[in-house]
Amino acid sequence: MLSAYISCEYANHASNLAALIADKLSHQFDVPAYIIDSITTDEFIDVARVSGVPGIERKSRSHALNIKYCARKAASEIGINITNTKFIIAHLGSGFSIAAVEGGKIIDVNDALLGMGPFSIQRAGSLPIAGILDEIFSDEKTREEAEQLFSQESGLKGYLGTNQFQEIEERINDGDEKAALIVDAMVYQIAKEIGGLHAAFSGKTSALILTGGLANSYYLIEKLNKYLSFIQPHLVYAGSFELEALNQGVLHILNGKDTVKEYL
Repeated sequence: MLSAYISCEYANHASNLAALIADKLSHQFDVPAYIIDSITTDEFIDVARVSGVPGIERKSRSHALNIKYCARKAASEIGINITNTKFIIAHLGSGFSIAAVEGGKIIDVNDALLGMGPFSIQRAGSLPIAGILDEIFSDEKTREEAEQLFSQESGLKGYLGTNQFQEIEERINDGDEKAALIVDAMVYQIAKEIGGLHAAFSGKTSALILTGGLANSYYLIEKLNKYLSFIQPHLVYAGSFELEALNQGVLHILNGKDTVKEYL
């Protein structure tokens, strides 16, 4: 596991550091260490893996830690057993994970790191293939340069020059029409992604849950509600709950509610 994280075999992301830190603390204090719901947690149904191009498979990379915590939280609040739930959970942060969560498992989600779903604060999301080819080959970009562009320099940052959503809201309030258009386009794409998962659940969604840092924005939530109010109940868990999720996950292990899985 540590080797996979060091080599960035599955993803190059800050969360790779977690297991390395846990391993160091485990040896320092002579205690067991666990990871909980990593971003590469893979519970996809078979049809969700097929991309449309032989040799290219859709990957499960998401904000799994916060998504799964919100699923358990919602099931408890609504008063239904999580095994009987079909949630659509949209984690809206610097990257977006919009997931179909059935029975507590993420059975489908856009690739939150690179290449799928709506554009976000910094990420490009799904793109026209011809445009991708032109961008890479016309400027002779290296793979590293292309990944940097699509994962760190696109989205709101690419269009508006900032990754600070509060600043963008202020610009919109001051009459910046371009900023308003780009945010409207992002909201439109988020709504389309959620609507697609609602159709995949045959319209039988237990609840729509909006979470992540951008869920703190009343402006953004109001914009989304205009598209998505037909999905009920409609829950907003603003912010991220990673620390609570880690704590709850390990307590479940220590109390025998969950079993430890071995990394192979």
